[in-house]
Amino acid sequence: QVQLVESGGGLVQAGGSLRLSCAASGLTFRVHAMGWFRQVPGKERDFVAAISQSGSNTYFADSVKGRFTISRDNAKNTVYLQMNSLKPEDTAVYYCAAQRPFSWSTSSTPRDYIYWGQGTQVTVSS
Repeated sequence: QVQLVESGGGLVQAGGSLRLSCAASGLTFRVHAMGWFRQVPGKERDFVAAISQSGSNTYFADSVKGRFTISRDNAKNTVYLQMNSLKPEDTAVYYCAAQRPFSWSTSSTPRDYIYWGQGTQVTVSS
């Protein structure tokens, strides 16, 4: 079974940092571009960042550009999201997701992702 398991969420003060991890299993991790999305209750799931299979290309939502960094370690089947200068509006459940095999999409739509984790809560207080 394909599993994506997020970790690293929690409560942090505005201006602080968190590093999220997503451990993948049950798939050939290196052939999947990966992404992070976030969702607030009652709102649509929004794109945050994406990284290509080798890590050579990254793409960020304007709202997090310059503050967040996405990276991956294919030897560990893990993708990361480093979040700096956090703001209260970053509060959300953060989801890790995998694109179709051999695909690289920067369209920002959840429809380009076929596997999803359960999410991890990030809360930023003022």
